[in-house]
Amino acid sequence: MHRVAQFVAHVRARVDPWEEAFVRRALSGTAAALFESMPVADRRHALDVTGRLVAAGHDDPDLIAAALLHDAAKGHRMRLVHRVSGVLLENFAPRLLRRLAHADARSWRHPFHLYLHHEPMSADLAERAGCSPRAGAFIRGEAGPIDEQLMRALKVADDRS
Repeated sequence: MHRVAQFVAHVRARVDPWEEAFVRRALSGTAAALFESMPVADRRHALDVTGRLVAAGHDDPDLIAAALLHDAAKGHRMRLVHRVSGVLLENFAPRLLRRLAHADARSWRHPFHLYLHHEPMSADLAERAGCSPRAGAFIRGEAGPIDEQLMRALKVADDRS
């Protein structure tokens, strides 16, 4: 049922002006531009993840930046069909998903590579856009022991959004 709700949210996604203003306050100019370059469904998802974190009392700036940019690398090449296929293949045929994934951005199989490897790619994009290495570590899922609880909170918020 959760995946059905995600599908509906993806199709109906929109971002309100007050949410765009929040992003501009939370991220530097270049990082905010990276967020704005993301497809609207990814921006909506990122704002939902961020909203869950804030509602749970988290206000760490690096955690918020990570929540807003954790899917930045998915970009416009990863269409809804790739996302649905990725989820299905990951659950029922993970070896096939890995075989389909191709790093060459010109390949029709590249979106499957993005599905599998978007975390480190998103972290690199966020850091190049001015986010801290700590925010990048949250996105990669490699935060140190001190930040383990925050990283878990990000994963839970992402899984529930």
